[in-house]
Amino acid sequence: MMLVKRLFPAPLLSIALAALWLVLNRSYTPGDWLLAIVLGLAAPALTRSLRPTPVVFRKPWVAIKLFFTVGSDVIGSNVRVLRGTLASGEKLPTGTFIVVPLDLHDPNGLAVLAAIMCVIPGTIWSEMALDRSALLVHVFDLEDEKAEIAMIKSRYERPLIEIFQAGRSTP
Repeated sequence: MMLVKRLFPAPLLSIALAALWLVLNRSYTPGDWLLAIVLGLAAPALTRSLRPTPVVFRKPWVAIKLFFTVGSDVIGSNVRVLRGTLASGEKLPTGTFIVVPLDLHDPNGLAVLAAIMCVIPGTIWSEMALDRSALLVHVFDLEDEKAEIAMIKSRYERPLIEIFQAGRSTP
């Protein structure tokens, strides 16, 4: 069983790579089949250490609620950014960086948080501390730093902790 897992660390990826090779080459000779199989077996085995930690996905209902929360925030932030770009005089947006302390440490959860922060108009994930204790975020129009940090932690980080870290110790 261990030999099979070592040869096929990601069987679906192996099949997909082999099929993609054949389709992109538009040639189905025995040599192309052999090369596709070698590529399909070698690439996942050689890149095993580059893959993120396995995803342990808990609480799908929380994930569904988070999906709709992010969707509504995208719409609301679009309106906020539109108002900011059309503003003039004293109503010009005051963009700045804020530091958000992190309780989320799971690499998959952090990847999802990065995606969320980059898809929400007006926010950009800029940098994360090496020890994963804090996140630097640029906000397009910041009114209240503490409220923005609390919003990020409650609307995005807390559900991600439930989904990816619930019930296990964090580093």
